Order: sequence, then C-alpha cells, then structure tokens
Amino acid sequence: MAQKPTPSTSVDLSGEKIHWKQDITYGAYLNLEGLLDCQSPRTSQHDEMLFITIHQASELWMKLCLHELAAAMEHLKADNLGPVFKMLSRVAKIQANLEQSWEILSTLTPADYAAFRDDLGQSSGFQSAQYREIEYRLGNKNAAMAEVHADNPVHYNKLQDVLNTPSFYDLSLQLLARRGFDIPTSVTDRKWRDAYVANEKVEAAWGKIYRNTEEFWDLYELAEKLVDLEHHFHLWRFAHMKTVERIIGYRRGTGGTAGVGYLVKALDLRFFPELWTTRTSI
Repeated sequence: MAQKPTPSTSVDLSGEKIHWKQDITYGAYLNLEGLLDCQSPRTSQHDEMLFITIHQASELWMKLCLHELAAAMEHLKADNLGPVFKMLSRVAKIQANLEQSWEILSTLTPADYAAFRDDLGQSSGFQSAQYREIEYRLGNKNAAMAEVHADNPVHYNKLQDVLNTPSFYDLSLQLLARRGFDIPTSVTDRKWRDAYVANEKVEAAWGKIYRNTEEFWDLYELAEKLVDLEHHFHLWRFAHMKTVERIIGYRRGTGGTAGVGYLVKALDLRFFPELWTTRTSI
C-alpha cells in the first residue's frame, strides 16, 4: 500500500525558502474566514455586494477612528500632546480614505441601486452607532440622536456614557484653562451631554495662540490638528451627500430621513466652532 505523501512545510521561491507550517497564519491572525463570511446579500443583484462591502469597510475604519480617539483623549488629559498629534493625524488620514470610498460607491447607478433598495427595509447609515459615537467624542452632542438606538441596550448605554463625558474639544479647552488661559468654568465644568455653545473667551484664547505661535507652539499645533480633522470630516460628509444625490436624487432615505436634505444640513455642523471663527478676527 502506497504511503500518503507528507505535506511540504516549505517551498523554495526564487531562492527564498518560505515556511508554511506556522503557529499562526495570515488568515488565522486576521480571522479572514469570519470576516469574508460577513457579506450576505439579500438579493441576487450583482451590485449589492459593492454596497455591503463599502459600508462594512467604513465601519471597520470608524472602529479604528474610535480606537485612536480614545487613546488620544487619555494622552490629552495627561498634557502629553506628542502622541495626540500622531493619533489625530492618523484619524484625519482615515477620514481621507473614507472620502475615497464614496468615489467607489458612486459607480452604483440609480437603476443598479433601485434593483435591491427595497430589500434594505428601514436600515440606514443613519443608524450607525459608531458614527454617532465619533460625533459625540468630537463634540457634536445631540442627545436626541441616541434615541435611534433605544432598542439596542448595548449601543444605547454606550452612547449615553459618551454623552455624559467630556468630548475631545471639552478636554482641549480644559487644557487651555490649565495652561492659564481665561476659559470660563461654564465651559470647563458644564453638563457634558448638552450641546456645546461657542464662547467669546474661548475664541479669544485661540486667537492669542494663533497670534503668538512661537510661545504656544504645541497648542497651536493642537489647534491645527483639530482643524485638519474637522476639514476631512466635512469632506467626508460632502462626498456622502453628493454620492447619495447622484444615486437617489432627492428621494427620502431608507431609514426615513430626508435623504440629501438631511445630509446638506449636516454640513453646517461644527465640532470646534471657535477654531473657525477666530480665523476671521486674526
């Protein structure tokens, strides 16, 4: 009886011996079997796979954004700005990548989308808990938006926790106060779940930093990192709005939102208002 051949544990490729028998493989480390099994189209329409892949990939990138923001906020509390700059730069780059994802989705034509849109039911990107958490972390505290997740205790409770803690911008303003700037206690010790209201003294503080960059270089760099982050966030929102306009026009969104109309309004939202208004006065 012929012996069963022993599988080779290595192969010679261009003079390099590559070993395949390892404690952990590329696929196992990345859990690729589970990851690649997550795309489950509800129809037989060819283009639904594109729609699913874009949105799932976006959620993965948003997960990384939250990972970076959480760590950056801890460093900010400790006045350790070096890692904060690196992490904010990374988040801005992720945002740029997310902007490009809408370019791919824009290859979906109105007819392509209409072929499977009804099978999405009431599901909508508006229901993304991670997107909402990013907005809350950065400072857009709109408590009513969390109610979308009231039927999911895990998401709802997480968002309530984030609402009730200082945002990245709140922590930045606390840092300015620790550095001796005249930041009112109504700003540094407020009800965190309430929407932030722009303050003249905060604008004056940022203005002083921008007029004396050599003296306050690290705070100036923090300000520019925040502006860069919000700039990319707005580009992401704009690309989203234009892609939706291109595909469904001004029809209502699947989740019951006003579709493009809702997205246009979102373009006016600001995370760090005084960093923009101070530019006029400098």
